[in-house]
Amino acid sequence: MRNWTRVLLKLSGEAFSGTREFGLDPTAIRYIAGEVADGVATGIELAVVIGGGNIMRGAIAAEAGIDRVAADSIGMMATVQNALALQDALEKLSVQTRVQTAIAMTQLAEPFIRRRAMRHLEKGRVVIFAAGTGNPYFSTDTAAVLRALEIKAGAVLKATNVDGVYDKDPRKHTDAKRFTEVNYDYCIEHRLGVMDMTAFTLCEENKLPIVVFDLNETGAVRKVLTGEPIGTLVGRQA
Repeated sequence: MRNWTRVLLKLSGEAFSGTREFGLDPTAIRYIAGEVADGVATGIELAVVIGGGNIMRGAIAAEAGIDRVAADSIGMMATVQNALALQDALEKLSVQTRVQTAIAMTQLAEPFIRRRAMRHLEKGRVVIFAAGTGNPYFSTDTAAVLRALEIKAGAVLKATNVDGVYDKDPRKHTDAKRFTEVNYDYCIEHRLGVMDMTAFTLCEENKLPIVVFDLNETGAVRKVLTGEPIGTLVGRQA
């Protein structure tokens, strides 16, 4: 088992749409909840940040003519919808869950309070952080890293639809090489795009490791937490 007592799992909003073009797919949400519950069963404290791309992406909305600040606000609301859907699915699996939002909406969820979030985690509850950072122009990747640092998580687990970090796009190049471990500087130098630059720089400056893995592999969250050789570990000493 990796030497982590607490981690933050970053999920893409697109994963919640499953086979649909957009919106929420109940089958996909149940699968994701099962993966999270499987991770919780390892005893490692687990927090979650979810994107909102299955409902609204702020940057795309801005391109359509919506004011960028308004568009990003819509995107933040989308992440709250995903958070509430995951909370419901987790609680159906008897996993105690709390949603905390960066924008106050106390009838739906708790406001983000760092010490309260950490206390929930200590009690074995999953904490889902929604509404990004509460500010426009910041991605949910950045929100995930920020929250990970605030709660003193040992790593950020980035769930994607690719089984790790490659030296070039594996969907375009059959000879693409997947890294088991890679350091921050290499990712920056070769523009590997693990996360957006703001989020990635925060990880590098604070020596916060990132594990990139394929969420579609059954049991992937548990495997990452228990140190099985899946995905790619990105870190300073890698």
